[in-house]
Amino acid sequence: MAKILIMGLGALGSVYAALMKSAGHEVHGVGLAVDHIDAIAAHGLRVSGASGDRTVQLDSVSTTADRLAADFDLIVIATKAYDVEQAALDTAPLVGRNTVVQSIQNGVGSMDLVAPHLPQSQLCLGVVGGFGASVPEPGHAHHNGMALVRFSPYSDLPMPEVDEVVEIWRSAGFDATSLRDPSRVIWEKLIMNVAFSGPGVLNKLTIGDMMTTENAWQVSKACLLEAFAVAQALEVPIQITDPVHHVRTLAGNIPDAKPSMLLDALRGSRGEIDVINGSVVRFGAEAGVPTPVNSTVVNLVKAWETTL
Repeated sequence: MAKILIMGLGALGSVYAALMKSAGHEVHGVGLAVDHIDAIAAHGLRVSGASGDRTVQLDSVSTTADRLAADFDLIVIATKAYDVEQAALDTAPLVGRNTVVQSIQNGVGSMDLVAPHLPQSQLCLGVVGGFGASVPEPGHAHHNGMALVRFSPYSDLPMPEVDEVVEIWRSAGFDATSLRDPSRVIWEKLIMNVAFSGPGVLNKLTIGDMMTTENAWQVSKACLLEAFAVAQALEVPIQITDPVHHVRTLAGNIPDAKPSMLLDALRGSRGEIDVINGSVVRFGAEAGVPTPVNSTVVNLVKAWETTL
C-alpha cells in the first residue's frame, strides 16, 4: 500500500484519487473547488463512467495542504496548467527524501514551471489522455474513457523509481507504462488536444459533434495539421503517419465528452489555451512553421477570457 497525495482534486484528480483508494492505497486530496471538497468530505467521492461506479472515503480532503506531513510515497500534481506553479510551491514542504512527484497537465511546458521549486531528481512527468473527465455535480466525477497513462523522468529520476510508481497506477486499474523520452506521447496527445480544446471553447460542441459538423471540423482539422507540421519540424519522434486518422480514432472513443477547456468556459473560468493551442503557435514560430489557424483560435479565446 502506498501513501498518495493528489494535489488538484478536480475532474481528473478525482478519478485518480477514487481508483487509487479503491485499490487499497492511502489517498489524501487537496482541491480548490470548495463545494466539491465539502461534498466529498460529507458524502465521499463518487466516480462513475468507464471504470464503473464507486463511492470512496478518502483518508483526508481539504482546500489546503497545510496540515499534511512530508511522508508521502507519491504526490500527483493534477491542477490546471495556470495553477501548477503555486501547486509546486505548496507541495515543496511535503516532499520527503523518498517521495516521487508526478506532474500531469495538458499541453507543453508546465513541468518547467514545477521544476525550479522541487527536487528534480524526484520529478516524474506524466501524460494522460482519452479520459473525457468532468464534474457533473459536487462530489461526483465522471469519465468517458481512460486510454492513456504514460510517465517518464523529468531529469535524473532513476527509471526503476518511475517503474515503481507506474505499478501503483496499474494496481488501480490504469493502463500505465514508463518511457525514457516522453516527447512522442506529449506531442501525439497535443495533436489531438488542439483539435478540440480551443475550437471547443468557440463552438461549444462535444468532441463527436465537432467531428460531424463540417464547419467545426474544418477548424479542428486545420489546428491538428498545423500541430503535426510543427512536430515534424522539431523532429519529435512521433509515430503518426496520418494525423487526421490518429485524431479521429482516439476521439471516436469519447464522442460524448466535452473538452476540458469547454467545461472551464461553461463554468465561466479561463482555460489552458496558452499551453495547448498556444504552444503550437509558440513552437511554430521557433521552427519557422506558420500556424495561422491556431493563432486565430488563441486570440479569439483569449479575447473572450478578458470578459470573465
